[in-house]
Amino acid sequence: MSHDGILSDPIDLNGPRRRAVTYQSVDARPGLVVEHRASGVVGSIQSFNDQMVTLRDRHGHDRPLRTQPGGFLIDGTPCTLVAPPRPRAPATARTASGSIHHGATPARVARASRILVEGIHDAELVEKVWGDDLREVGVVVERLDGMDDLAAVIAHHRPGPGQRIGVLLDHLVAGSKESRSAAEVRHPHVLVTGTPFVDVWAAIRPEVAGIPAWPTVAKGTDWKTGVLAALGRPQSSGEFWRHLLGQVQTYADLDPTLVGAMEQLIDFVTSDHQDGEVP
Repeated sequence: MSHDGILSDPIDLNGPRRRAVTYQSVDARPGLVVEHRASGVVGSIQSFNDQMVTLRDRHGHDRPLRTQPGGFLIDGTPCTLVAPPRPRAPATARTASGSIHHGATPARVARASRILVEGIHDAELVEKVWGDDLREVGVVVERLDGMDDLAAVIAHHRPGPGQRIGVLLDHLVAGSKESRSAAEVRHPHVLVTGTPFVDVWAAIRPEVAGIPAWPTVAKGTDWKTGVLAALGRPQSSGEFWRHLLGQVQTYADLDPTLVGAMEQLIDFVTSDHQDGEVP
């Protein structure tokens, strides 16, 4: 008796199975010419979704057709049409202060209104974070190089309509000499604001500076000298400042009190059109 028939041996239910056919996926971009395998319709893609594709044939007729795996031919090769990737929206460029960057625009002609800061380090930090914004609105930042005679300096600038003066001070806390000087300045076109820190260094967040916290310096000791000693830094204050400034990239690296004070001053000096001047 022959044992060569198809039922001569037990059927192996766990044997190799036929592999499912796979097709190349092709982005269904408008204008791509394809052929619908089932109907033979040839045309350029006009629209596409997960269920239907519309082809425009050579007679100008739009033909809606159902999509399915391997349902179309491109140059004779079966393929599956898929939705093309959506174009990624361009990221909005922003300045270091967080404002929208408007590209390489020429600096505006400087306003008569301006912002005064205490020293060179204050000016450099303001320039790094807010420089783009200030050039765009035409606001100049000037150094006081000390604020012992603040009222006289402000009087020299002759504040008035269309010529507002903003002042950024360190250590603007109750009982400080800075707060006493600020109290002497009472003018509708002058705004004095600032931070509670003895020096602008401390307005940089400690973790950005690479330290656990800004050290407390004994009263009567030069603050920068005391900080360098407490941190065990052998370099000069200028060298350490360059390191600090290099760590600052955006407003997020600064204490919110400085960010708020600067934003308030910029708003104040650029609102001079309310005094009758068109900015």
